[in-house]
Amino acid sequence: MQLGNRHLMSVLILVLFTLFALVFSGYKLREYFEEHAELTIENAIVEKWRNQLAEQKSDVLSLKRMSQEKVDALTLRMGDMQARLMRLDALGQRLTELAKLQNGEFDFSMSPALGGPTQSLQSDESYVLPGLIESLEQIENQIVNSEQQLEVIDALFVSRNTQDELFIAGRPIKWGWMSSAYGYRTDPFSGKRAWHAGVDFAGKEDSDIIAVASGVVTWSGKRYGYGNLIEVNHGNGYITRYAHCKELLAAVGDVVEKGQVLATMGSTGRSTGPHVHYEVRKEGKTLNPKKYIHREG
Repeated sequence: MQLGNRHLMSVLILVLFTLFALVFSGYKLREYFEEHAELTIENAIVEKWRNQLAEQKSDVLSLKRMSQEKVDALTLRMGDMQARLMRLDALGQRLTELAKLQNGEFDFSMSPALGGPTQSLQSDESYVLPGLIESLEQIENQIVNSEQQLEVIDALFVSRNTQDELFIAGRPIKWGWMSSAYGYRTDPFSGKRAWHAGVDFAGKEDSDIIAVASGVVTWSGKRYGYGNLIEVNHGNGYITRYAHCKELLAAVGDVVEKGQVLATMGSTGRSTGPHVHYEVRKEGKTLNPKKYIHREG
């Protein structure tokens, strides 16, 4: 009887211990899963923030790159306009001196006179994109102003004592002979009848090619068919061309005088030998240079 009670007590203790172990294990498992779930949620939130920050960083870098590209493009535009303005100012100054105009009326060495009250929100305000665009517009206005002055000077060239220098006359060479006239001829390459828009003067290679009148060089470089070409604008719609040159001695924007050496004779472009192809044009149409060649200068 006493042995049975002990056995029963042992079984009861074992059962209670097992229940306690199960309860304790379940509690610990619950804590583990709750903590693991919280960590999983936190990690997901942190990962989401990281992704958002990475996207924002990428957007900022893209915006910065685009802004820099726009600023670089505007800066190049400003540099190009400043170079054009400097060339126009130099050309205007030389035209003023050549036309013997009084100082002050067309003074390209001075900045345009400006004035008027102005108010600034910040005295130390730096340029931003809108300010840069405004600066470009001011430079463009200066270029337009210079171009307008040059147009007036061009008109004065035609109407004043510079007529003698602007008078197209004579031959574009110091030595040589006319090898082809103006008009239809047999093309030296194809053998077919073709139009010849100027006259050709043959001569010795490296011979001087001279300006038949004063003017401004508007082209100095290669052009299809012409080879190395010099083009001079004499005002009032008149232009002369000197083609197939070997060496070009005048640059675009140069003011040249009557008789000044422009280039040396060569055989560049569509040419069979050393010569200069000479054209006279008015308002874009070719004229027969013969009557200008035999005019008195």
